Amino acid sequence: KVQKPGVISTFSKLMNASSGDITRSVNHFILLGFPSSPEMQLLYFGLFSVTYTLTLMGNAAIVCAVWWDLCLHTPMYIFLGNFSLLEICYVTTTVPNMLVNFLSISKSISFVSCFVQLYFFFSFGCDEGFYLCIMAFDRYLAICHPLHYPRIMTKELCTGLAIFGWPCGFILFLTPVVVISQLPYCGPNIINHFVCDPVPLMMLSCSEDTTTQLIYSAFNAIFTIGTFLFVLCSYALVILVVLRMPSAASKHKAFSTCASHLAEVVLFFGSVMVMYVNPGSEHPTKMQKIVTLFYSVITPLCNPLIYSLRNKEMMAALRKIFRI
Repeated sequence: KVQKPGVISTFSKLMNASSGDITRSVNHFILLGFPSSPEMQLLYFGLFSVTYTLTLMGNAAIVCAVWWDLCLHTPMYIFLGNFSLLEICYVTTTVPNMLVNFLSISKSISFVSCFVQLYFFFSFGCDEGFYLCIMAFDRYLAICHPLHYPRIMTKELCTGLAIFGWPCGFILFLTPVVVISQLPYCGPNIINHFVCDPVPLMMLSCSEDTTTQLIYSAFNAIFTIGTFLFVLCSYALVILVVLRMPSAASKHKAFSTCASHLAEVVLFFGSVMVMYVNPGSEHPTKMQKIVTLFYSVITPLCNPLIYSLRNKEMMAALRKIFRI
């Protein structure tokens, strides 16, 4: 588990230590969110409260099913359980603050809190990308090398991959977030977004630092395209093997499993690529919010539906747990 207080303390020290070296008069930001009338703000609060609750309940149900049902103690479901727990952490980095802002007049967030949110949100996002790769690799081994699968995907390897997927994003995204936090911010401090997003933050900087933009753009391109190609190649090999299967029942089972994974891949990588592979492009503000809302709120909500409704073993485990 990541110790959040330690990371927050580290961020505070990094930013405070650098305050004498850079020009920064901004000590907080204003997250505009979705500007509208007070009545609409209350409506948004109710809508996103329900969405957040359903997301927590759905993903927690999958985590509990994998934890308690011995039939699901296999690599595929262990990875799925970790992915669902990751979704809970991911959505919790932004939605609670967004709900508070719907009821707030000031809608302010401190400088350090903004970058802490940025760090955890994108670190968990990176972890999702890694877990999609791990799940794709697991399906590749299970379908393309079924006879060697038990020997390759041992308990040790499964545990190692499950643990490996968690700290990677936190290590990788530390450099971009620290670099962006060192930019000079001397006003204005209004972010026309509902989350502390790197692109609007870089646009608020007093100086146009092309080096920072290049570092951030290169990081996003390498990570997003690299993980997406890995997943794409894995499933391309899986599909080729499935098409050669003589049994129609085997084909249907394999395609059913892969379809769930591919749906999550398309939802996650599709929206992320639109926004972050080329941050220098001028996306309309409304589009930025909609796309960010899609992969930060809608995708975690859809995850339980994607992985449970099409999976008989998962549905059986959920019925057993909740006595349905």
